[in-house]
Amino acid sequence: MTPNPLAGREPLLVLLVEDNEDHAELIKRSLAENRVEKRIIWVDNGEKALHYLLHQGEYHDPSTNQRPNLILLDLRLPRIDGLEVLRTIKGNPELQQIPVVILTSSAAETDIAKAYEFHANSYIVKPVDFLKFTRLMDDLGFYWLGWNQQPNCLNDTR
Repeated sequence: MTPNPLAGREPLLVLLVEDNEDHAELIKRSLAENRVEKRIIWVDNGEKALHYLLHQGEYHDPSTNQRPNLILLDLRLPRIDGLEVLRTIKGNPELQQIPVVILTSSAAETDIAKAYEFHANSYIVKPVDFLKFTRLMDDLGFYWLGWNQQPNCLNDTR
């Protein structure tokens, strides 16, 4: 068995931005089964994602709405598109160090190019096959939350 590089550390926080409830549930279940201790916050549109990250509206209290260690971001979102959410995150000095993984069904070259232009940390097209998707989420969760090193400033509650 692979050793857990996070043994003894606080659970990490994942912000899941996904408008499809079935996809969100599948992602949450898949991540829950992997070996890294984490909490998952799910929001279903781009506006809520930015409110959470910027501590606005119902998410105004930074002590109860901490900055995530990882953002899983769909592109096709209501209210504010995923690319605009990404551009806002990576343009904000307080948020730009948070890794953002685009997790979408779009394999369009224009979406991929734009996501990397806006400094996405990774771009992953969701597999349609359930077993492949589950394996992908396990690998993705363990890499980004386990092996990947992040600065401590991501854990402050500003």
